[in-house]
Formats: sequence, C-alpha cells, structure tokens
Amino acid sequence: MRIETPHAALHRRPVPARTDGDGSVQVHLDPGMTIGSAKVFSVYGKGGIGKSTTSSNLSVAFSKLGKRVLQIGCDPKHDSTFTLTKSLIPTVIDVLETVDFHSEELRPEDFVFEGYNGVMCVEAGGPPAGTGCGGYVVGQTVKLLKEHHLLEDTDVVIFDVLGDVVCGGFAAPLQHADRGIIVAANDFDSIFAMNRIVAAIKAKSKNYDVRLGGVIVNRSAATDQIDKFNAVTGMQTLAHFPDLDVIRRSRLKKSTLFEMDPTPELVAVQEEYLRLATNLWAGTEALQASPMKDRDIFDLLGFD
Repeated sequence: MRIETPHAALHRRPVPARTDGDGSVQVHLDPGMTIGSAKVFSVYGKGGIGKSTTSSNLSVAFSKLGKRVLQIGCDPKHDSTFTLTKSLIPTVIDVLETVDFHSEELRPEDFVFEGYNGVMCVEAGGPPAGTGCGGYVVGQTVKLLKEHHLLEDTDVVIFDVLGDVVCGGFAAPLQHADRGIIVAANDFDSIFAMNRIVAAIKAKSKNYDVRLGGVIVNRSAATDQIDKFNAVTGMQTLAHFPDLDVIRRSRLKKSTLFEMDPTPELVAVQEEYLRLATNLWAGTEALQASPMKDRDIFDLLGFD
C-alpha cells in the first residue's frame, strides 16, 4: 500500500487565492467601514525620514486652503500630531482600554484633539510590542470615528503610517486611501524602502481604490538618485523639501513650519507645501509604477 507523505498531501490540497500579492496575510476592510467623501492620503516611508513632519505640515497646508482636515497617526510611538497639538495625545487603543473596549462609552473629546489652525488630530497607537496587529488598531480607529460621525464633516484625511515594514497590518490604511504617498530622501536606503512600499501599494490596488500618488523628496539637497529610480519604475516626484535646520528646529519647538519665524528659505518651504496641497486636492495622476528587484536597485544606485 502506498503511503502518502504529508508533503505530498500538501501539494494535492487546493491553494487559496492570494488576493493582495504573493505571500500576503492581509487584514481586510469591513465594507461598512469606508471613510466617505473625504479625500484620503496614506503617507509612508523609511523610519526617521520625516513622515510625521511632512504629514503635519501638509495637514496645515490643506487647512490654509480652507479644508477641514483630520490627521491620523498610525505608529506605536504616537507622535505624528505632536507639532500640531504640542503634546503626546492619548491613543485610541489607550482610551478604549480604559472602558474595557466598550466604544459606546467614549466621547469624541476622549480621542480627537484640535491642533494648529483647526486640524483635528487622532493617534491610533499600536499593539504592544510583539503582539497584536496594526491593522486591528487602524480598523478600530476608523470604526470609532464613524460611530461618532466625525468623518462626515471632513474634507481631507491623512494617515501617517509606520513605514519600515509594510506588513498586512500597517498596510491597512491603504484600504481607505485614494492615494498612497511615499516620503524618501535622495539616498539608497530610503529608495530601497520606497521600492517595497511601491510594491505594497500596487498589491493593495488590486482590490481597493488606492493608487500610487508619487514621492515627496525630503531632507535632500539633490534629487538625482530618486530621479534615476523614477525613470526606471514610473514614479514621479510630487514635492522637494531640502535639509534645512529650521525644519529640524520646528520639531524641537513643538511647532509646524507655518508657526516659525519667517525667513526667505522657510517661506519657500511653506509655499512648496501649499503648492503640494493644492495639487493633491485638484487630483494627481494615478501612477502605474512597477517596483524593481532588490538586486536591480543595487545595480542602479550602488555602483557608480
């Protein structure tokens, strides 16, 4: 009698379709948990590249255009909205824990805080280290906002997302977004991370409305390396912010760039943010960029 090995049996079983990319384990969106009519942007990028600074100043730029803005921080260190509110506000997970996760006991003022120029701020937080899933946290945050009808009077929602590892959990904001935006510097490590994020957004776009919006070049005097990457992949640069000390100091002063003492170089940065917000509101092209293989990035950028 022929005995079938477990390995052979595995290959006889039907393999379920992977809807969001090879090897994906995704946190899928509850169809009822859509954000609504607001324009939604998810901001990703390598850790420490300035996503929160970029997101906060972009939120202010939208508010300067007269838009009602909600910024949602999706990082366990919950400092996305720090320069807007001048403090580390409680996270959604923190306040849910205080009521034993009975969300009906919460009031909007328990987890939504007004920041500079009327930008509304929420920090989703994250699961304890090594446990839970970022996707659950994002889902609970959107659910809570909808339960309290806080998305109905919002024009723009910006998700500021942990970007080092774009797993199924932290890719969850892409399920709500119109555009995925990447922040990167003009260096190899940032571009390598950007390439993985391009792949994540492309995977999500198979089943959700999100499309790739482009890259914001940050903390960089030049853009030549990113220009090379863009030319090969089909990415586009949305804005360019140089490595200025006033940007670093704004974080230390708990201030957005729109609150700092004006200098010619600072005014130029403010104008670039306003230009970016204007273009994003008008609607940007949905890019069909294709990520590179890891080795190809080394060949493109690593061996001049």
